[in-house]
Amino acid sequence: MGARSSRRRPPADPPMALDALPPELLVQVLSHVPPRALVAQCRLVCRAWRDVVDGPTVWLLQLARDRSAEGRALYAVAQRCLPDGEDDEELPLCALARYCLRAPFGRNLIFNSCGEKGFKGWEVEHGGNGWAVEKNLTLVPGAPSQTCFVTSFEWCFKRQLVDLVMEGVWQELLDSAQIEICVADWWGARENCGCVYRLRVRLLDMYENEVVKFSASPNPVLQWTERGCRQVSHVFTNFGKGIRYVSFEQYGRDTRSWVGHYGALVTHSSVRVRIRLS
Repeated sequence: MGARSSRRRPPADPPMALDALPPELLVQVLSHVPPRALVAQCRLVCRAWRDVVDGPTVWLLQLARDRSAEGRALYAVAQRCLPDGEDDEELPLCALARYCLRAPFGRNLIFNSCGEKGFKGWEVEHGGNGWAVEKNLTLVPGAPSQTCFVTSFEWCFKRQLVDLVMEGVWQELLDSAQIEICVADWWGARENCGCVYRLRVRLLDMYENEVVKFSASPNPVLQWTERGCRQVSHVFTNFGKGIRYVSFEQYGRDTRSWVGHYGALVTHSSVRVRIRLS
């Protein structure tokens, strides 16, 4: 019998290191990495990786993978309205990276909307016996906490300033005329005491000058007429260029001048940003 020939496998090609990939292929690979890992880990590997993470292409590829109606609309606008790329010590990351990290669309940009963290995040002016935080008298749908802010027998005021750019919406996107800013607030009264409530929401430029505003002044709630909360809402559209901040301002008091906290109740305040689909 003849000797059998041995079958040898050809030597395997050595695996290619990621740092040896062509730049266009490296961008494709890194675009599949979650945003936080891209910034916290991949960006620190080497200068080439840092340049990829600091550039717009890898983040545009991430946006392109959202095939929802909102995602497709945002990607189309983002391609036309790319950030200008200027370095900013206040905002060190690429604007598209901040968007992907912060994911501002759809989430509530108001911090501590129901008083679950006391008055943290709010500028507060106390009238009468001042503001207090209490449990809701009735269920407020969708609220992250069933608690509310309560006013007193003189005007109480509080305000929160939302920085849209710091929250992840880059300036060119805000200026694109394709963005809507939706604001809402829940307010109500105790059954045994009437109250007065006011809401003012102002869109401000980078110098905090007012550009456009919405005000709501519902009729006062009379004593013994109703109990519970209702919603006030508004959508800002076509607000022009230069908007950076949303100033969310609430006022309230009671109608009986009673010592204590019998005035307007406010809770579940919200500022949300969305892409316009039409």
